[in-house]
Amino acid sequence: MEVAPSPIAKLLKEISAGSASPEAVVSAALANANGNAGKNTYLVLDAEWSQNQARSLAQHAGGRSLFGVPVALKDCFDLEGFVTSSGSRFYASHNAAASADSWVAARLKAAGAVITGKTHLHQLAYGITGENRDYGDCLQPDDASLLTGGSSSGSAAAVQEGSALAAIGTDTGGSVRAPAALCGLAGYRASLGVGDWRGGAHLAPSFDTIGWLCRDLRDLPLLAHALFDLAAASVAPATARVGFLREGLLDECERSVLDGRGLWEERIQRSGAHTELFQADFWRESYEIYAPIQAHEASILHTGFYDEFEPAIAERLRWGASLTLAEIGEWRAKQETFVRRTAELFTRFDFLLMPALPVPRLVAGANHAEARPRILRYTTPGSLTGLPTVVLPAQPIGMQLMAAHGRDAELLAFAYLLGDALAIELAS
Repeated sequence: MEVAPSPIAKLLKEISAGSASPEAVVSAALANANGNAGKNTYLVLDAEWSQNQARSLAQHAGGRSLFGVPVALKDCFDLEGFVTSSGSRFYASHNAAASADSWVAARLKAAGAVITGKTHLHQLAYGITGENRDYGDCLQPDDASLLTGGSSSGSAAAVQEGSALAAIGTDTGGSVRAPAALCGLAGYRASLGVGDWRGGAHLAPSFDTIGWLCRDLRDLPLLAHALFDLAAASVAPATARVGFLREGLLDECERSVLDGRGLWEERIQRSGAHTELFQADFWRESYEIYAPIQAHEASILHTGFYDEFEPAIAERLRWGASLTLAEIGEWRAKQETFVRRTAELFTRFDFLLMPALPVPRLVAGANHAEARPRILRYTTPGSLTGLPTVVLPAQPIGMQLMAAHGRDAELLAFAYLLGDALAIELAS
């Protein structure tokens, strides 16, 4: 059976064959920009600037790994000539236009990607829903009754609406994983320390990672090669050891989430991987360890400006500022124990599968005050430990597949195999 290539691989082949041009591709993509109900996928959108990027590619030979691919950039990374807002009108009005590209933007341009704009995010990247007092809540282009999730909210919306084939995000406590899972997209957060944050606005440096979203698992490694020079790895499913989480955190999942988990468990078993159940009840403690460290680090970065941000964020920043160094030291000691216990799991497994979120949707306009701790209990086990994670897309909600720190290449290779199997399944 002939299986359709992934969207980015297909586009690269068409451009190479001359049946598509970067300028035409970007023009078609930009026609879809700000396609959600709030018209706020992008906080910075300059179609002429993007078109000029595409035209300039005609002067260069092809062959670059993302030649002509439209990619959106989260508005916490500098892009030369534009202001970085971090989702805050205060910073948008006080920051000067960037005098140079961030490392991420420079890598995208060097790979031949066309940056379509700078996307919406939860204020300061400090939230999981995609709500934003300053710029409006980010709604899913496919369903205006639902939030995208955050904080990489506009990145998810850009891919879902088709204004970009991939979008750069960040993931501190789940900011790639939540929107990818909620919007039916593939997502990847790198191991802590992979890539370079020059020209990027941090939230909590101990946890901040670079990542991206796209439609197809098979496209995730393409961006890893382009941005990180990550060499391809070879993973044989028959030798892969995959752990399926049981009990513990699963008690808090809605029924539809557990059904989605079952679908991916079946696919992984069909791949030939060795699978086994595992328990990690200590993961319940992750949010309580993570939250004070994150708040303390964020409070330092935004000292003096707390009242400029929405009340829930200002409250967290004040709390973080109130914590003593002795208290933070105690939490970091607990983090070290948590990291060690999680590392022990990877002596038994190559990959660990669990739901990305306990809920399948975030309804627009609802009160999500309790959503943050509930969701972050699922994402912060990976955040505390700096683990690379892939979101396996599913309806109604995606799953997350984690690998040991630094095993990004192996994780992406296994995700590619699962994406290939999924493409065959959908084509049959």
